[in-house]
Amino acid sequence: MADPPAAAGDPGYPSGSDALSAPGDPGRPGDGGDAGDSAAQLPSFEGPSGGYPPPELGDLDPPPDEPPPRPHTAAPGTEAPRRFLPKLRYELLACGLHGHRIVGTDAAELRPEDDIFAYDLDGLRWYRCLRCDAWVVLPHPAHPARQYPPEPNQIALPLRGRPLRDRFVLRTIAVERVLHLVVLGALNVAIFLFIAHRPSLKATWTRILADLQGSLGGPLDNSPHGVLSDLNRLFTVKVGELVLIGIALAAYNAVLVLEIVGLWWARRWAEYLTFAEASVLVPFEIYELTNGVTALKVVGLIVNLAILLYLALGHRLFGLRGGVRAEKLEHDRDRGWSPIIAATPLRRTGRTGVGDIEHVHRSPAATRG
Repeated sequence: MADPPAAAGDPGYPSGSDALSAPGDPGRPGDGGDAGDSAAQLPSFEGPSGGYPPPELGDLDPPPDEPPPRPHTAAPGTEAPRRFLPKLRYELLACGLHGHRIVGTDAAELRPEDDIFAYDLDGLRWYRCLRCDAWVVLPHPAHPARQYPPEPNQIALPLRGRPLRDRFVLRTIAVERVLHLVVLGALNVAIFLFIAHRPSLKATWTRILADLQGSLGGPLDNSPHGVLSDLNRLFTVKVGELVLIGIALAAYNAVLVLEIVGLWWARRWAEYLTFAEASVLVPFEIYELTNGVTALKVVGLIVNLAILLYLALGHRLFGLRGGVRAEKLEHDRDRGWSPIIAATPLRRTGRTGVGDIEHVHRSPAATRG
């Protein structure tokens, strides 16, 4: 009977320098099994049935300005599902919207150090999505544009993990603000059009009221509430007051435009601007609820409160939970090659080279999506 696979920490499991320099590793079929060359190479694959061949870089000490490497993490969508609190996999959502991010589709050949994101097997080429860790198989390129894939430090890595989640949430807030801008922008235009055509509109409104009274055979309802009463009050507002309202509304719309652009590109100043704007709106929304409760008012208040809590606690505004420094450290853990390496399990046997990936893992200057 075959021995069960060794786990990390078992005597038979390669780790640390043993994993990086285990002698006599035959390597992948076709690689020649040269122990001297593989020390500078990334791990080789045994095909889709052999699992992922990780470089084990946990024993490499990163520089002080880079977060330490993480333990192995499950690829998005492979975790055990939670029954009552389902987890949204933003990597899978992003790949569903924008497609997989794969590298090497235009390369004529692959090198052993490219195995972390692409390898050849049985006349086909397997590519790893650098965002969701899914493997897709494609034929070899018919007209390759380059000899080899780009070096790891030349690859623009997509967002994943916490930075990707924050990008989705901030852009959702931006879309919600776009709805505000559309409604308030239309109201702003209507106010200035009303000011420009007020005399003719008032004459037309007076004629409409007279026709309604004639058709009904008597005066209209003089109730202080309703559409007719509101329109009558609108024509009694002074032009100067309407101009001030229009200018104030235009200024607020300009703030919304800045807010939307900043949130879309995940700028921290936009988070503070959004927090300030939502903080101003909440007291007015509570006051409106005291005059009458409607579903729209309740939803608006809940949305703004949720935005305030998310920005203050999730993005650590005003120094909360460690402030911007703690947020940067948390984001840095999910940037670069480190999370990709962490999601690449180590084979039980065989040696692992480090090659250029060690440099990228150690370098905070690695490109990011």
